Amino acid sequence: MKPITILGIESSCDETSAAVLRDRRVLSNVIANQEVHEAYGGVVPELASRAHQSNILPVVDSAIARAGIQKQEIDAIAYTTGPGLIGALMVGSSFAKGLSIALQRPLVEVHHMQAHVLAHFINDDDQRMPELPFLCLTVSGGHTQIVLVRSPLEQEVIGSTLDDAAGEAFDKSAKILGLPYPGGPLVDQHAKDGDPERFSFPIADISGLDYSFSGLKTAILYKVRDGLKQDSNFVKANLNDLCASIQHTIVNTLLLKLKKAIEETGIKHVALAGGVSANSLLRSRILELEGNGCKAYVPKFEFCTDNAAMIGIYGHYKFIQGSFGRLDTAPRARWAF
Repeated sequence: MKPITILGIESSCDETSAAVLRDRRVLSNVIANQEVHEAYGGVVPELASRAHQSNILPVVDSAIARAGIQKQEIDAIAYTTGPGLIGALMVGSSFAKGLSIALQRPLVEVHHMQAHVLAHFINDDDQRMPELPFLCLTVSGGHTQIVLVRSPLEQEVIGSTLDDAAGEAFDKSAKILGLPYPGGPLVDQHAKDGDPERFSFPIADISGLDYSFSGLKTAILYKVRDGLKQDSNFVKANLNDLCASIQHTIVNTLLLKLKKAIEETGIKHVALAGGVSANSLLRSRILELEGNGCKAYVPKFEFCTDNAAMIGIYGHYKFIQGSFGRLDTAPRARWAF
């Protein structure tokens, strides 16, 4: 049987990425980051789309070259259709459609968050593939969800955030503490030397399997404000403990509902996905579930943040299904599962 070669293109936010996969194995996975946003403390949509326009051609060319293939060997082009920043999505969408016409190859429309889940299906010797069905905690800057995965293309959200995402809570907390963007990884870094029990922050009491993080951000803001009234050096003197306490609260919140989902569904195979899955405490706490009769799966770091390999693996399964996209499909800033 002829091997299936998929070109994946990702441009939903501030990473321009292209990857080539052959029969679920990653031949290349190129990512161009956008440092321009650091000066603004967050992603600026207009600057993101301009950077994608500059990066998309060299990134795709590099991915194909590193994979050691010719363009004519590509069987389909998978691209992020949504959700994401509309201007950023339009760059990847337009490029994918143009290449589809030039090569006479089909398009595959990819849901960004579903692709994060499918990163676990990449055929990699250093990564275990979860057994079906499994629960996947998908945690990113814009989404926090518990997903019931029955098959690669059959996913159901059974819990989600009602307001802010966990990744946003990390980044906004970091901003309150005066840390530069992106702040989530810096909170993780400082937390390693801090006391997670030093400061107490609330966990939202939401019914069912849903989350809420807006109250946590408010509590952190008030804690820092009151601390600075007493001591102008409060944040600097307590930075590690603040970061550890914030991280401890966010991870506990995530695990609380995940454990509830395990109890309600009886599913013992649990996976982690999304950009926040790179957080060291969250990864270790997920793996600790194996001591409670579960099987836990965490993705390789290179497949955690936005990348085109996860877009390509989604494209692989859609290609097998014969589910192809259309040239007149518009990118979607919002797109439900």
